[in-house]
Amino acid sequence: MASIKIPTPLRAYTDNEAVVQVAGATVGDVLSGLVQQYPDLEQHLFNGDKLRSFVNVFLGDEDIRFLDGVDTEIEEGEELRIIPSIAGGA
Repeated sequence: MASIKIPTPLRAYTDNEAVVQVAGATVGDVLSGLVQQYPDLEQHLFNGDKLRSFVNVFLGDEDIRFLDGVDTEIEEGEELRIIPSIAGGA
């Protein structure tokens, strides 16, 4: 299983869990498993079947966009982090 760190703004949709364990062979499998466990997360992570552009997912220290995206293979015990983009300011 992989662990997924959930950012504070999304914890309301994971019963306030900061880390969720999900099985899967790829990042996409793990994210699909996450939204199966917590269906209310889907609208915040996905636009249809694509990951929303403002949602950044890291495998360790690597942004999956610079790897194989959601097709990036994941090993047992690896850690994913979901980091929503923040915009604004003056």
